[in-house]
Amino acid sequence: MNADQFPLPETTTEPVAESEKADRNSAIQLPKSENESSTQIKTGISDIEQIESKQQRIAGLQVEEQRLKQEIATLQASYSSISEQLAQTQNAMSVVVQESLAHLEQRKQTLQITIEQLERRSERIRTEMRTTFAGTSQELAIRVQGFKDYLTGSLQDLAASVEQLQLTPAAIEPPLPPVSTVEPPPQKKVVAPPSTPQFAEQRFQSTTKEIRQMLDEYRTKPDYYGEPWKLRRTFEPIHAERVSQWFFNQGGRGALKTMGSRLQNILISSAVISILSELHGDRLRALILANTPERLGEWRRGLQDCLGIVRADFGPDRGVVLFESADALAIKAERLVKANELPLIIVDDSEEKISLSLLQFPLLLAFAPDPQINREREDDFFN
Repeated sequence: MNADQFPLPETTTEPVAESEKADRNSAIQLPKSENESSTQIKTGISDIEQIESKQQRIAGLQVEEQRLKQEIATLQASYSSISEQLAQTQNAMSVVVQESLAHLEQRKQTLQITIEQLERRSERIRTEMRTTFAGTSQELAIRVQGFKDYLTGSLQDLAASVEQLQLTPAAIEPPLPPVSTVEPPPQKKVVAPPSTPQFAEQRFQSTTKEIRQMLDEYRTKPDYYGEPWKLRRTFEPIHAERVSQWFFNQGGRGALKTMGSRLQNILISSAVISILSELHGDRLRALILANTPERLGEWRRGLQDCLGIVRADFGPDRGVVLFESADALAIKAERLVKANELPLIIVDDSEEKISLSLLQFPLLLAFAPDPQINREREDDFFN
């Protein structure tokens, strides 16, 4: 209960004292008898005690009132402080929420733009795959290769049949007189194998069959974890057609039209190196010619990736040697031929001319540039 609702009577010390004196004087009147005087004295004393207790109670209530007022003021101050802090916290939270929403909205827009770009790029790649050699041309290459294999087998059978025909009648010789002496049996002539491999001639049917078997194995059963110097990448029919053309139509010496990407040219060269390594073993030495260190670096990384070889396999006395100059390559090839080694010269499509000094060696694989192909676009597509 609030003390302001029940105001206490104002009391002062001096009036109370005068009333007390008056009461005392009235109480200390000469009694008429002893009993009356004692009764009056006791009554005055009790009245005085009651007054004093009331005064003490009033003082205590006043003190309690002051304490309550102070507590109320303190609570009001703390309430106002808490209200201000709560308002500030709500403002700060609203700012944080707005900033977070704005950031999330920006990220959402960025992701939507990225998704749209990826979808357009995916559609462009699918379109290019349908229109380039990775799509329609692969189907055509498969059909052409099958028809070519059929014609090759038919021509080989026809040639074998023609060789067995006797087109001229045998000459009739007169009978010889009997000879008593016994003639020695005819000796078989030993034909020395040619120093230069001839893949296109009919007498190398076993080698031709072995090469075709390896090409079919590369195309149908790729081994991504095979031994070093074995092809480890996916081999498409168009790649097999280019390798077959170089082996069987060009006899291991000629130029192939570039695939439009150095990575694809490296894949074809890796298949050739793998086949020749299988046929001739450690005698094979691959000599790569490109006119810049950057292109030679691409050849080194591509051969490492396709053949599973390491950096130690590149060097003057190793399996693969890189050259920027045709003259230096020709000198190295001559030394290899004298050492009974088999050099395989591979020329990058960046070379516009082939040095005459390279044409004297038995194995030459050059990639002819195609001006109609935008190299940057194709490199971006295959990367």
